[in-house]
Amino acid sequence: MEPSLPDDFDQMPTYAHHRSGSQNINASNGTQNNNTGAGNQNTGTGCQYIGRNYIDTRNQLSHLAFAEKAPFNSIDRQYEPTCHPDTRVDLVGTIYAWADGQDKRRIFWLSGLAGTGKSTIARTVAREHSDKKRLGASFFFSRGGGDVSHARKFVTTIAVQLADNVPSLKPHICHTIANQSNIASLSLQDQWRQLIQSPLSKLEGNLYQPYTLVIDALDECENGNEVQIILTLLLEAASSETYRLRILLTSRPEIAIQRGLPQTPEAKHCNFVLHNISPPLVDHDIEVFLRDKLEKIGKESWLDSWPEDKAIKIMVQRASGLFVWAATACRFISEGKRYAPRRLDTILEGSSSAATAPEKHLDEVYITVLKQSTPSTYTDEEKEESFATLRHVLGSIVVLLSPLAAHSLSRLLDFPKGEIDQSLEGLHAILVVPEDQTHPLRLHHPSFRDFLLSAQRCCDPHFQVEQKDAHKVLTNHCIQLMSQKLRKKNLYGLRDPGPIGSQIPFEELARCLPPELQYACEYWVSHLQRSEVKIDNKQYLDDDGLIHVFIQQYFLYWLEALSLAGKLSEGIHAIRTLEDIVDASQSPRLYNFIYDAKRFVLYNRSIIEKAPLQLYCSALVFAPENSIIRKQFEEYIPPWILMKPKVQADWSNALQILEGHSGRVSSVAFLPDGKQVVSGSGDRTVRLWDSVTGAALQTLEGHSDKVISVAFSPDGKQVVSGSGDRTVRLWDSVSGAALQTLEGHSEWVNSVAFSPDGKQVVSGSDDGTVRLWDSMTGAALQTLEGHSDKVISVAFSPDGKQVVSGSGDRTVRLWDSVTGAALQTLEGHSEWVSSVAFSPDGKQVVSGSDDRTVRLWDSVTGAALQTLEGHSAWVSSVAFSPDGKQVVSGSGDRTVWLWDSVTGAALQTLEGHSEWVNSVAFSPDGKQVVSGSDDGTVRLWDSVTGAALQTLEGHSAWVSSVALSPDGKQVVSGSEDRTVRLWDSVTGAALQTLEGHSAWVSSVALSPDGKQVVSGSEDRTVRLWDSVTGAALQTLEGHSEWVNSVAFSPDGKQVVSGSDDGTVRLWDSVTGAALQTLEGHSAWVSSVAFSPDGKQVVSGSGDRTVRLWDSMTGAALQTLKGHSDKVISVAFSPDGKQVVSGSGDRTVRLWDSVTGAALQTLKGHSESVSSVAFSPDGRAEPALSIVENWVAEGEVSLLWLPPDYRETCMAVWNEVIALGHVSGRISILGFKEGPKYI
Repeated sequence: MEPSLPDDFDQMPTYAHHRSGSQNINASNGTQNNNTGAGNQNTGTGCQYIGRNYIDTRNQLSHLAFAEKAPFNSIDRQYEPTCHPDTRVDLVGTIYAWADGQDKRRIFWLSGLAGTGKSTIARTVAREHSDKKRLGASFFFSRGGGDVSHARKFVTTIAVQLADNVPSLKPHICHTIANQSNIASLSLQDQWRQLIQSPLSKLEGNLYQPYTLVIDALDECENGNEVQIILTLLLEAASSETYRLRILLTSRPEIAIQRGLPQTPEAKHCNFVLHNISPPLVDHDIEVFLRDKLEKIGKESWLDSWPEDKAIKIMVQRASGLFVWAATACRFISEGKRYAPRRLDTILEGSSSAATAPEKHLDEVYITVLKQSTPSTYTDEEKEESFATLRHVLGSIVVLLSPLAAHSLSRLLDFPKGEIDQSLEGLHAILVVPEDQTHPLRLHHPSFRDFLLSAQRCCDPHFQVEQKDAHKVLTNHCIQLMSQKLRKKNLYGLRDPGPIGSQIPFEELARCLPPELQYACEYWVSHLQRSEVKIDNKQYLDDDGLIHVFIQQYFLYWLEALSLAGKLSEGIHAIRTLEDIVDASQSPRLYNFIYDAKRFVLYNRSIIEKAPLQLYCSALVFAPENSIIRKQFEEYIPPWILMKPKVQADWSNALQILEGHSGRVSSVAFLPDGKQVVSGSGDRTVRLWDSVTGAALQTLEGHSDKVISVAFSPDGKQVVSGSGDRTVRLWDSVSGAALQTLEGHSEWVNSVAFSPDGKQVVSGSDDGTVRLWDSMTGAALQTLEGHSDKVISVAFSPDGKQVVSGSGDRTVRLWDSVTGAALQTLEGHSEWVSSVAFSPDGKQVVSGSDDRTVRLWDSVTGAALQTLEGHSAWVSSVAFSPDGKQVVSGSGDRTVWLWDSVTGAALQTLEGHSEWVNSVAFSPDGKQVVSGSDDGTVRLWDSVTGAALQTLEGHSAWVSSVALSPDGKQVVSGSEDRTVRLWDSVTGAALQTLEGHSAWVSSVALSPDGKQVVSGSEDRTVRLWDSVTGAALQTLEGHSEWVNSVAFSPDGKQVVSGSDDGTVRLWDSVTGAALQTLEGHSAWVSSVAFSPDGKQVVSGSGDRTVRLWDSMTGAALQTLKGHSDKVISVAFSPDGKQVVSGSGDRTVRLWDSVTGAALQTLKGHSESVSSVAFSPDGRAEPALSIVENWVAEGEVSLLWLPPDYRETCMAVWNEVIALGHVSGRISILGFKEGPKYI
């Protein structure tokens, strides 16, 4: 008998009992209405409702990526067998009893060595449960199987099947997709929680019968991290009493999987080891299988009394417990047709030693099949040629990293299709060769790959494949194919350079990127790496070698192809791999090209993924002047981009900019191995990022207020977060599951950290206390009191014996973490202490303060060692480098500084954030710094290279206003630095710097003849300047608050200004005399403009109204009401008949300037509308505008603006647009009229 399960294994079946509820089925029209408390559905039309929300399920599920080869009954698996009815009877019965029973262990792990029949059993169980409508989903992994060789489509594939197989789940899954359009791009953990866990939890017991998930060959998932994530998710599901899921999992007995499924008494799974079944029982099943198969072959070949019992007994002995041997032998014999007896004799003539290892017998079968595939009638020379071709083809098949169809393989290898077919004709015993030519070739069993690549197992030199050589061959073929096919921009034929919008359907993608070309693009570097080519091999890795020549010509085309295929992350990994294997000293030009390529793709990753054609637009236009990629491909920039902005000379220290948070980023930290970054934000979420590719990995949700502080545990398995909701939360960093919520603080939690051993957590709060917690149980251990104001920052010493805290009471305190005793009080800061940290050796403490200084202290004596000065605003965050030699600080001045901790010297200033820097940290190797900012971004910086700061000529602070001259030849800008600047819009050269204002310049304009400039300022004055000489002409005083907006009249004789004092004023631009004061607004005036004939003035205000005035008499003509928030910008149409207004309510409104009637309300903006204007032809928006970080022409997105080039203000003249930036720089872009094709 087979080994039974433990005594407490319940084998009694469970029967489904429906709760009360109504179900009406109309079989004639396929309409089904269920009322089970979970919602209403109409499965006949594909339209379903959750509550009152309509969900189109037909369309929603199509948005999920689906691994077509994953289900047990996929067309690619249609010839794969199930168990013979008389074999595996007890084991299959045991699994059925487990699936039907009440046993609390919801995972059945069937493990076994290669060839023992695990997948066949899994297919059998899946088929049985599918026939009984009990199968939830199945996923059959396969190494080298493309989408089934990894887990990136695992959750979405399971979700689609669950939606199809469990009707009550479908509306909930579709509702998730409808509300989270990017669900397929989230981490596996987020996908599982939202697509599987959440829908299951909503059934609330309405899942009347258990459904089975069948997951086969988990060990063939090639990414070990993904295997661990899957195990974590499955164990999480198994631990829930809510979900009625049974999970059948098969794999080889890999150590990693054994560790992932802990063997504990309370374990949520049972383990059945297939190869431990008693040999007589296995031999019996194999004999039943062989007898059945061979008798069928005998009948088909008209053979009586064949085979003999003796032959079957010998075959059973040779199988040595491996079903794969029996199946392969039977396929080989069957293909012999009338020569089947001869083929059986060939099998029987193999080694007869019973002591021979099982795989030895299997190898003999494989050799026999290979030799028999070449006709004996061939001459010796023809046989040698045939064997060489066979070795080349099979060698490629077994080392492919994703399977290909025969016709795709022939194109990749540049072999005639007929030659491929002929080579594989006699190999059906070991290869699945589908009749449908679009389906991939597959091995019947992975043991054939092991055999072919092993010199010890494959002893015949005609067939043995040298793995490195096979990879080298495929490297060459991949590069050759890409060189032939990637020869133009816009491979997919997109109509404009904007975002694609959705994933391209597979069939459409295959027309421009056939499967073999997709394969080459994704895997050529992987094959190169596996070939282990030496650096002295000039064919590959030398300057001007094969790789260098290829990327110099095809780099952008390759990235475009990867983007279209949704594989850009794989491309980034490929570039980093190239960087690792190329020796910079041996091939400096190749190395420099690859390094520049890495910087190029990391900087532009987010937009290349969404809009592939921006490779040739934004990515090149904003690349540094000295970028190798820019110089190499500058001619690829579309000719319709006539004027390009001035850009920095070299790549800055900023390696990556991670966007995704919708609020300020308040805290950042590195994973201990440096591979991930965690961030906490005002949007109430914690996010995990891949620090290599910049990809978003997880979003942890649960806090009900902003997340203020985050940290990883020392082993990287947990994340701790502190929040404005007064709680500290612990999370599993792999699965994203919430582990603990620690409550006790009575105010915001400002800072959290783990102890060095991970057993404790420390937190500091606005309630003035420091608290210590047990990270395993969540128990409160200590409350440290002594600060007289809020505690803003806390940290453990490296030995865990001390805690340091910084407070609003301006002190730094040291505490004994065991007893809670106060050890030191460090005084010296004159404002809040916002951040504290220990040095790696624990001998020093660093603190940052609102007094703009960084201070270093002796942690033993409390003596002040250094005061580091340089920041121009409060210091929000400080940290030591891992070697203790450097300190990093982040500040409200938007910069990150690096300091020498010994001398106190400033080493680097990292600029790029557009808002306050809230948090900084070093990577574990000290080579990178991560920062989080109020601008909502996380930035990764190179802390080693010391790249020179890029200083472009411009303002020294935020640009608040820009305007173009009437002829478009000049740009004027006003800035927070109190200056007005004039620029040549063609060359970008600075013409004049106008100084005189004593505060922020808020608004600027050029006179109609371009000879004068007017500026308004927070110093309450309006100033007139000579634009040629820069001389100050007039200072117009009269406003009692900030001047927000200024403009010239069409004849240049008057100036209008709007102010925070609620008035509009008219001035004589020649004499400076005050002409009119227009009163009526009840709040600040944010924008003013003259009508084209100069007879009227329009003004917009914080009182939500637009007002029209007579510029001669000052009379109020109209008050236009309709906006629900402040009016920010107003303008007249070219004919003066209409007015347009933009508002904080996110709308643009059109008004009749004569009657005051509202004409249109234009909706669509996701933020406040800060600038409006009519185009020259009278349209309500100019030809060019900025829409969600894009320069757009009408509704067409033309050019994406990277974070460093986002506008603080803008001005448009025909096809020229001027942008002001936080950095103080001005960007001027000009476009050609007409179509914008790539």
